[in-house]
Amino acid sequence: MANPLQGVIDRVDGYQREHPWVGFPFAVVKKFGDDEAGKQAALIAYYAFFSLFPLMLVFVTVLGFFAGHNSHLQKQVEHSVLARFPVIGDNIKFGTLKGSGVALGVGIVGALWGGMGVVQAGQSAMDTVWHVPRKARPNFLKSRGRALLLLLVLGAGVLGSVLLTGLATAGTGHSGVTKVLALVISTLVNFAVFLAALKLLTVARASWRQLVPGALIITVAGIGLQALGGYIVGHTFANASRTYGTLGVVIALLSWIYLQAQVFLIGAELNTVATYRVWPRGLDANKPTDADKRVLEGLAETEERKPGEEIDVHFERVS
Repeated sequence: MANPLQGVIDRVDGYQREHPWVGFPFAVVKKFGDDEAGKQAALIAYYAFFSLFPLMLVFVTVLGFFAGHNSHLQKQVEHSVLARFPVIGDNIKFGTLKGSGVALGVGIVGALWGGMGVVQAGQSAMDTVWHVPRKARPNFLKSRGRALLLLLVLGAGVLGSVLLTGLATAGTGHSGVTKVLALVISTLVNFAVFLAALKLLTVARASWRQLVPGALIITVAGIGLQALGGYIVGHTFANASRTYGTLGVVIALLSWIYLQAQVFLIGAELNTVATYRVWPRGLDANKPTDADKRVLEGLAETEERKPGEEIDVHFERVS
């Protein structure tokens, strides 16, 4: 029996195939689904949920050594960097971690180990997005070395953002110009950090130029998510009961991290679609485009696990 909507589907499909402003975003969304990037984002959010708080405690403690007794810089951190985490940022202050150097060292190592779990989940997701065969992915030692490198890059980026913002706004108070300057510096550093993450999280050979569009999307969307998180916390949990407020904070934090992970992977998918030119995609599975076939070939080749293993993909003509 013929599908009564087939005519509508064919017209919409024909339009999006001929107009990149529709076909390209559709290709990004479809590849996001093909790669099961939503599941990858959930895994990243799971690890990040358990490692974010200790990593932030360590960050504030280490930054305290650089800030010293500079109250202006400490306030700048609390109102800029920690504000990026609207759910738990208000609960973290300077001097939170105290005790012996050994205890602090153990805490730092534990936090870094937890943070490496997030990065490794990100590595797996990014290699999947770029259709890197499993046999070409880093081994146990190399993957953890790359994870540690990326953590250091991210930490250096955040520290740089804080120090640059503090120096640029020193002695200027909290005027509108100061806030704009702080936002500009923070945005630029965020862009650089996201660009580095897109490069370091995968072994795929992608140029810096090819990664710029996705980094821009992630940076802009990240600003919106931070504002959304602050609004939710300020208006939803302000008068919540103790039980509902605690549960709501947990749900809000996990949801916020999950959205951040999804935005990051959408930016990565945008880069791969543009780099491999895998658009337009077909709405009708029985009428695949060349881009559809190349994506399916990439998904199959991703499962090559051992050296010498080769997967060939053939498509039969569909009547």
